Amino acid sequence: MENTLTAGRTRPHDQAPSVSLAPLDQALRLSLAPLDRAPSVDLDLTAERQQQIVSRSQLLAAGFDDMYLYRQTRRGRWLRVLPATYSLVTGVLTDEQRRIAAALYAGADAQLTGLAALAWYGFRYSPRAEQLQLIVPHQARRASAGFVVVSRALSLDRYARDADLYRVCSPARAVVDAARGLRDLRTVRAILAESVQRGYADLHRLDDEIVRARRSRTALVRQAFREVVAGTRSAPEAEFRECLAGSRILPQIHWNPPLWLPDGTRLPTPDGYLEEEAVALEVESQEYHFAPADWARTMDRHNELSRHGILVLHFTPAQIRREPARVRRMVEDAYRSRQGFGARCQVLTGAAC
Repeated sequence: MENTLTAGRTRPHDQAPSVSLAPLDQALRLSLAPLDRAPSVDLDLTAERQQQIVSRSQLLAAGFDDMYLYRQTRRGRWLRVLPATYSLVTGVLTDEQRRIAAALYAGADAQLTGLAALAWYGFRYSPRAEQLQLIVPHQARRASAGFVVVSRALSLDRYARDADLYRVCSPARAVVDAARGLRDLRTVRAILAESVQRGYADLHRLDDEIVRARRSRTALVRQAFREVVAGTRSAPEAEFRECLAGSRILPQIHWNPPLWLPDGTRLPTPDGYLEEEAVALEVESQEYHFAPADWARTMDRHNELSRHGILVLHFTPAQIRREPARVRRMVEDAYRSRQGFGARCQVLTGAAC
């Protein structure tokens, strides 16, 4: 990339234009001069640390003027990615560059939250967001711009994590903030269940964040939270529960129950279990529960339950979503055909014997 950091530095009008230039390596050593006149910082190092994303104030402090910034962007050598925020390289910004730019624009107190924060943590089932959501103190005066959505918050997240160039809200805060902006219950269920299953957040912290948000756009996250508290481990499992709840035939279903043999041997835990009929219900999905290498373990679970007389029914999330009536009918048929069978197979539910 052509180096253009030195050409636009301001020069006193009385300086003779014939004065010899310093060596190139010395000319490239540009300094930052904060308002408090602290020791200067090399702009080259700052730009490298910030992945070539810099703010207008940093450029002005290094000796550039606004006209030079304008010419560089007009010529296509730099990019103005946000108000008063520039990229010293052209091309599409990476996710990290977008986060750095958003933080420089929103200010030092800003915290990344919502779907953008979930992507930073590595959530698998969080939808991709083109915009980055940041929260700032309520008294801050910073408007949304470009790909940055700025939300003023009465309280920032005291559990926010330091990512060096910006701060990221805790998983619990990010999940609730993301859910408040979603309109699809299935997606809210997915990210809430993943936050608990993968250990990003515990139920207590999630409950605290839901209480903090009060009733402002929290209906979906409250419903998904109740399902997780009741034992739901994934979004497809929640949909499965809804599907079977409409049956007028099925008795109470035990969800995620521990199963034991009379001698105290622990059996695999199914997603659902009809105790009197010894019917196990499983929601099987590579997307939500298993990597491809784990299918052998799935078969082992099936065989272990079957050899003790339990009928295991498997359903995919797609079947539950697209053919709920057919899925419900299959479970009802299994229930009718095996009434009273549970007493013969002698599998117990609940705490260890």
